[in-house]
Amino acid sequence: MSGNEWRDAAPDAGTPPVKIDTSVAHIARVQDYWLGGRDNFAADRHAGDEAVAAFPGLVASVRSTRAFLARTVRYLAAEEGIRQFLDIGTGIPTAGNTHEVAQAIAPDALVLYMDNDPVVFAHARGLLASGPHGSTAYLDTDLRDTGTVLAEAARMLDLTQPVALVLMSVLQFIADGEDPWKIVTTLLDALAPGSFLVVSHPANDIEARVMANMAARLNQLMAEQVTLRSHAEVERFFRGLRLLPPGIVRVPEWRPDSAEAAGRVGTLWGGVGQK
Repeated sequence: MSGNEWRDAAPDAGTPPVKIDTSVAHIARVQDYWLGGRDNFAADRHAGDEAVAAFPGLVASVRSTRAFLARTVRYLAAEEGIRQFLDIGTGIPTAGNTHEVAQAIAPDALVLYMDNDPVVFAHARGLLASGPHGSTAYLDTDLRDTGTVLAEAARMLDLTQPVALVLMSVLQFIADGEDPWKIVTTLLDALAPGSFLVVSHPANDIEARVMANMAARLNQLMAEQVTLRSHAEVERFFRGLRLLPPGIVRVPEWRPDSAEAAGRVGTLWGGVGQK
């Protein structure tokens, strides 16, 4: 494809289309491709194939992360009584979204999504109108803009009550120089005691060589740049929080449903902490 190609995305009627540059891969659409979705373009599929060529277990690892999301949300809703979720970097809606998991347990759960990709925004319109469930909303902004994130969150959520802050495979797109640890701390500082942080993050110390190769290929093809991090660097996001057992582990190993599930491919660190 030569030059920039722009397309409209508006899955629901009555709203203006969103302009999408299909010539540049975006991680939300690449992940949609890995998960077998249809909301992706040639550039996304090319980037996805290049990453899989570098790390053949990548798709299995992505699916392990989706399963980790479901287990953590289910635990927080069922065992900790959390009724408010702020899910940042949600990606294109697929099976087992945060609102589906939480509201299956607590129909009154409030879920606020955030992402900064036009395709995600377009599909979020359909998400908001779907199904008889609790309140679900979408915020179109960037994780780095903590002031806007918190101001908009306060319009829907009661920040004087516990909130689960879900950062699933998104912090790797914030470079060290942008201080992702400060961003997370700023968000947590605004949340009530008893709130939870859920993080998954691609590792540079699990399958280190193949992960580095995979990240290098993605960084050549995507506007978003990937920064892999170590166990110790991921643990820094939880400073001052009470880490829930088993701590920071490979995502399949966080309270798995079976021994077989615990042994599945997973090259991301994951954990849950409470303020």
